Amino acid sequence: MVKTVNDIRDLAEVLGLSITTVSRVINGKAKKYRISDETQKRVLLAAKQYNYVPNKLARGLKLSRTDTLGLIIPDISNPFFADIAQSIEKEARSKGYSLILCDSGEDHVLEKELIALLLSHKVDGIIIAPVGTDYSYIVQTYNSGMPLIVIDRCITDMGLPYITSDNYQGGNDAVNYLISMGHRKIACIQGIPKSMPTIERVRGYRDALLSHGIHPDESLIVGDNYNTENGYKQTRILFSMENPPTAIFALSNLIGLGVIKAVEEMGLRIPENISLISFDEQPYSAFLGTPMTTVGQKKNEMGQLAVNVLLRYIGNKEYRKKLVNMTLKTNLIVRSSVRKNV
Repeated sequence: MVKTVNDIRDLAEVLGLSITTVSRVINGKAKKYRISDETQKRVLLAAKQYNYVPNKLARGLKLSRTDTLGLIIPDISNPFFADIAQSIEKEARSKGYSLILCDSGEDHVLEKELIALLLSHKVDGIIIAPVGTDYSYIVQTYNSGMPLIVIDRCITDMGLPYITSDNYQGGNDAVNYLISMGHRKIACIQGIPKSMPTIERVRGYRDALLSHGIHPDESLIVGDNYNTENGYKQTRILFSMENPPTAIFALSNLIGLGVIKAVEEMGLRIPENISLISFDEQPYSAFLGTPMTTVGQKKNEMGQLAVNVLLRYIGNKEYRKKLVNMTLKTNLIVRSSVRKNV
């Protein structure tokens, strides 16, 4: 059995070469130091034969970098965050970085612990979609010199770099479309009430109604989470009203799925009995029993930009003085889950 060699000194001894020469070949610096093609082939072949695995942590301690990024998201079971995580991992890998993925479970106490965990692992930078409204420990981490960028959920006046969607415009466009289709009694099933996406999407909802002379009915703004259970429960409650709404604006894809489940259980149909728009396009949106009208977000672009901005922060101390703030446009994807209300 071929043994595994984890120490570069052992690999150098096997080859009869200096540690410096082997290190330069392994780290792709052979041409810079004019190491012959033959020697390069010998080193790379031996590394493969002996299953040589470079100790990235030891190298990181020496170079003050580990080529590792940390990512903290609120809920990996949410397809929206799963998509972003996939985009970030793919972009990081293409740039030679590994990724440590953490799920805060919508718990700000755990989120603090995860930041400390990533710092203990000497990550080069952190991407985070925060939970709650207390950003003080994130600001403290950023101000301590750790390259960091916030995605999706952010407070715009906290002095942190961020990349997010235009949640206000997305909410406004969705409700304007419902109004254009004749709906006046429109319910809004929101996510976590104090989170930035919820605040902005509800603000867009309200302003769309007001712009058409419709006073927002506070009893129709319900919910407290981005999950399926919230969408299901709130839909059942809305339909227990004497005059239920004719349309629902769901503030996440999972809330939208909860609405669909409740509607089906009540023996009703979308859009015949209730029209529906959900925030966040998903691959399945077009393949539901009734293809769903959604607000699309640039998830892949958000993930790619987050990695590339973070790497600039890591590689350029002067660039860290630049507070990068980006708001990505959303787009309304019209399908058949909204009917004309006459």
